[in-house]
Amino acid sequence: MVFSPLDQFKIAPLISIVLIGIDMSLTNLLLASFLAVFVIYSYVFIIKDINTNSFFIIPKSWQSLVEKLYALVIQLLSDIITTGSEKYLPFLIVLFMFILSNNLIGLIPHSFTTTSYFTFTFFMSFTVFIGMTIIGFQKHGLEFFSLFLPANTTFFLALILVPIELISYIAKPISLGTRLFINLMAGHTLLKVIVGFSWNILLVENLTAIVFVIPLLILVLLTGLELAVALIQAYVFVTLTCIYLNDCEALH
Repeated sequence: MVFSPLDQFKIAPLISIVLIGIDMSLTNLLLASFLAVFVIYSYVFIIKDINTNSFFIIPKSWQSLVEKLYALVIQLLSDIITTGSEKYLPFLIVLFMFILSNNLIGLIPHSFTTTSYFTFTFFMSFTVFIGMTIIGFQKHGLEFFSLFLPANTTFFLALILVPIELISYIAKPISLGTRLFINLMAGHTLLKVIVGFSWNILLVENLTAIVFVIPLLILVLLTGLELAVALIQAYVFVTLTCIYLNDCEALH
């Protein structure tokens, strides 16, 4: 039984496995991550014709939804990344669908929201950070350091701007991961508080239990809001990733 709204974010072992002194237990975090990967993998098979093993020429509702999500990412690429955007399409689509799947799975009762765990979101953001840094050095070499020094900057002004630009660059993965887990954690905590409040009112045995309708309506609205947040946060994460990749590509 969950007594605190924050207990839903605790990582709990489902199957304890210890090999050579190393804890390799199956946790709710790992299970939710595997489920998200399975959901992404099943997207393709759901929108395929079983008989011909090909996509429908006239898309059905589910295929239309997936195509719109793909078109959303493609539009981001074309609008933000000015050069060589096509090569990032597979990575960004998988990243978007993975975050979105984890966010939606977290809305299922008694499930675990992996994107509300800061280690998980920081791992993704620092992976993106390391990747874009490698891309910058591979494409521009030592000229990549010009990213920290604006053009036509005097020597004394550079002594101030370079440390600021460097700190801003290092802060990118921190802000990227923090933004995702804070929004998901805050929304799920609020939902848990409203659910507990509604349940306590429902247990009242007199006419005051009618007041239960008010938090119930709020709960329905918050659930709809969380669905929107699940999509928006995946969109924001991919948008910022595109911006950071464009900076490394074009040295803006």
